[in-house]
Amino acid sequence: MGDPLGSEEASLATETGIKSDLCLEIDPPPTETVATAEDWRRALGKVVPAVVVLRTTACRAFDTVSAGASYATGFIVDKRRGIILTNRHVVKPGPVVAEAMFVNREEIPIYPVYRDPVHDFGFFSYDPSAVQFLSYEEIPLAPEAASVGLEIRVVGNDSGEKVSILAGTLARLDRDAPQYKKDGYNDFNTFYMQAASGTKGGSSGSPVIDWQGRAVALNAGSKSSSASAFFLPLQRVVRALSFLQKSIDSCTDKPKAVHIPRGTLQMTFVHKGFDEIRRLGLRSETEQVVRHASPTGETGMLVVDSVVPNGPADKHLEPGDVLIRVNGTVLTQFLNLENLIDDGVGQIVELEIERGGQPITVSVSVQDLHSITPDHFLEVSGAVIHPLSYQQARNFRFPCGLAYVSDPGYMLFRAGVPRHAIIKKVANEDISCLADLISVLSKLSRGARVPLEYMSHTDRHRKKSVLVTIDRHEWYAPPQLYTRNDSSGLWDVKPAIEPAAVPPSIGNSGLPICQNTESMHEVVRGVTDTAATMEASSGDGSSQNDFGVEAKKQRVEDDSSDGTVANGSLHGSELKSDDAMATENSVLRDYESAAALSANASLAERAIEPALVMFEVKINIMFEPALQRGDSVYLVGLSRNLQATSRKSIVTNPCAALNIGSADSPRYRATNMEVIELDTDFGSSFSGALTDEQGRIRAIWGSFSTQVKYSSSSSEDHQFVRGIPIYAISQVLEKIITGGNGPELLINGVKRPMPLVRILEVELYPTLLSKARSFGLSDEWIQILVKKDPVRRQVLRVKGCLAGSKAENLLEQGDMVLAVNKMPVTCYNDIEAACRTLDTGSHSDENLNLTILRQGREMELVVGTDKRDGNGTTRAINWCGCVVQDPHSAVRALGFLPEEGHGVYVTRWCHGSPAHRYGLYALQWIVEVNGKKTPDLNAFADATKELEHGQFVRIRTVHLNGKPRVLTLKQDLHYWPTWELRFDPETALWRRNILKALK
Repeated sequence: MGDPLGSEEASLATETGIKSDLCLEIDPPPTETVATAEDWRRALGKVVPAVVVLRTTACRAFDTVSAGASYATGFIVDKRRGIILTNRHVVKPGPVVAEAMFVNREEIPIYPVYRDPVHDFGFFSYDPSAVQFLSYEEIPLAPEAASVGLEIRVVGNDSGEKVSILAGTLARLDRDAPQYKKDGYNDFNTFYMQAASGTKGGSSGSPVIDWQGRAVALNAGSKSSSASAFFLPLQRVVRALSFLQKSIDSCTDKPKAVHIPRGTLQMTFVHKGFDEIRRLGLRSETEQVVRHASPTGETGMLVVDSVVPNGPADKHLEPGDVLIRVNGTVLTQFLNLENLIDDGVGQIVELEIERGGQPITVSVSVQDLHSITPDHFLEVSGAVIHPLSYQQARNFRFPCGLAYVSDPGYMLFRAGVPRHAIIKKVANEDISCLADLISVLSKLSRGARVPLEYMSHTDRHRKKSVLVTIDRHEWYAPPQLYTRNDSSGLWDVKPAIEPAAVPPSIGNSGLPICQNTESMHEVVRGVTDTAATMEASSGDGSSQNDFGVEAKKQRVEDDSSDGTVANGSLHGSELKSDDAMATENSVLRDYESAAALSANASLAERAIEPALVMFEVKINIMFEPALQRGDSVYLVGLSRNLQATSRKSIVTNPCAALNIGSADSPRYRATNMEVIELDTDFGSSFSGALTDEQGRIRAIWGSFSTQVKYSSSSSEDHQFVRGIPIYAISQVLEKIITGGNGPELLINGVKRPMPLVRILEVELYPTLLSKARSFGLSDEWIQILVKKDPVRRQVLRVKGCLAGSKAENLLEQGDMVLAVNKMPVTCYNDIEAACRTLDTGSHSDENLNLTILRQGREMELVVGTDKRDGNGTTRAINWCGCVVQDPHSAVRALGFLPEEGHGVYVTRWCHGSPAHRYGLYALQWIVEVNGKKTPDLNAFADATKELEHGQFVRIRTVHLNGKPRVLTLKQDLHYWPTWELRFDPETALWRRNILKALK
């Protein structure tokens, strides 16, 4: 991978590769002083079996690491005890699941036992008895063998190659630690080695060996603009390994949690040459003393580069201070200084420095480095929050331990809180640590809107304040606290807030405030519901007196990351009419939701709790007659800054056919719909209602989303606004108010039957009669259609049928629909009216008699219709980090379903999950699990309930393009339990139910 990072354009030798192989027994050195090709062949033959490919998955974002899956390299340093050495950025500072694969393709689970808080090394452990078919030996560590000019080989998983052996020569032993990223992991307070070996992604953790097969350094990173590679010296690795080995009682035991003493002054030193130090004010007599007391060849001294606020060295040391002595001993090397500090945890050290030529002596307490290394985090509504680490405190110059947002998740992202934010206040209470945050959250009710104050390292001198809606929705587990357990290698989880301590939800009608069906940010794609945040507003009053409408206008923000809505977030306004809410916006839960909206109109009926409305005025909705060309209308609504506005305009086209093409991924789009166009372009950010002179609502001014494709690989989402005739919602609105004929749904504390709307699951588009004549439409039919509708002068044609619909095998693309039940049709409303007649009077038939023209031949067809209740998807399952559901209408609109009894559709996958790791991505169906067919969610739930933790599962999938595939996946119930979401019409809420988890 080798992406450029930081000012030096260095890249972590990122984990992307494949495997490695090596073994080892040390032969006596040959008599030659220069290694021969045979010497290298023997050495590599012993090393390769001891090098392993590491496949790691960061299950959660933590500290400097994002959730994700990657490959890297490691090597055996203790065969008897089962210890693998690799980089810290491979072991990860947070939760990780990993396997090691040997050269013979044996794969075994491994567990993290130590990751250094500062330096780029860490250890995994494994069960030596699990390796059954390979003979290998450990690779000895020989840090003392490193020297300038030493010929070396880097053996690892470079650029995804199985075993890559790169040659090089050590050019420097005193290179500054590479700076990878300003807001990510960086090593410091150590020298690095450098060689022109040209390592790339996947070689992280590779051994740098000499001709005797000894590891003289650990590969860590590279510079993408050149062939330079950076190697970590092994002195501190050897020390940590000795502590780890001493903690193991026998060769069969896993390494126990061991405390490796590490001290810190919370400051960074850099090594500068004597020439530069003189310019900092170093006295000549001091330089003479230092040169005399230092090893031969010493070229410089340690200088303070930065000090972490509130750390032990804060207020004592400053950048530019030159270190002379520590406890009376002259120190010019990182290694000697670190040895002294690590052995002096809890003690006072005396530092002699020179500041601008003035000698100063300070006493500083050595702090336990592990005490400022976070080992726990809070997960709430998808957000990951933990104490600010030493790494990030050094990067951002904030004190350690503050409440740090590693991942904003849904709740914080929705409020505008970014990653890397430092939370300072919640609900006007100061937050100094994670415990303070948990305490405040335990006092807040679900749905409460409270102020949150945060700081960002990019704008550190100003605090920002946002409103956060406390979201403990069932789509997420309750707030959980994860704590690292080095004995097991896992992160133990427990509730962060006891259920008894959670205050009840607020709301006067018994419903939680903001009665929403909110979807997971960056987790759910295709689960069909949206969220709404409503704010009542009277506006500025200027237009309210004229139209009496703005008192009923409310701003709504719709967030949906379900894949059926563009960008996941749209904005609009709402009109309150009695107990029902007509919401303009194409942010429907999915294509199916349109069924309750008069055949896919871009409106949704939504309830608002009356207690949340500041006031309301009865408004008048005028359904008939429809607007005509030239009519004057007033656009009334709320702008994005919640300012009430009204503007006059003229209708230029009252029946423009809406044509929104398919997007790259299946998502809701308005179809079979006519909209109103005005002579004034009000922009895409202004929405509301179109009224007449008397203030009667004639249409909804709604926003739509479309995807503009620039090439096969480039596209961009755009929003535009058009008027939606009020008659498009009249039937549904009336049935909701008076009582429908469908299942009951709780609205404002009252159960109301929802309307069932009959639709023809066919996407149509209009063609001008003049053009239709070229496709074989007879003059007789042209005259009939012109007489029926002299304004539109068009005929409807079939664009496609929904897969699995009753029309799928009857209608074909390009068919012209001339008449329905012997009545000529020219617009979408004619089709809808014909569908409505099937449910009225003595009609009990569910079929329509269509007269169509196909390739110049007139035909009569009997086509079935379907009923929809507007609920859309009401169930989804999260398994192994992927969200599956029955295919929603946006998927079916593509015209394809798998032949094997369909299947469950993967709508989203989570970063850091088994689905991510093994490639079970979205836009495909799961049709089999371990040979068992999964035609629907019930069959899928039954098949997955039988699977145990850590079990490999064989999955058969079919992609949207029809391509079948078989893959295997390892189930992880510790970090990714199986759970389902069900919409409960009794409470109008989604319910989260655990299907399978570790006991």
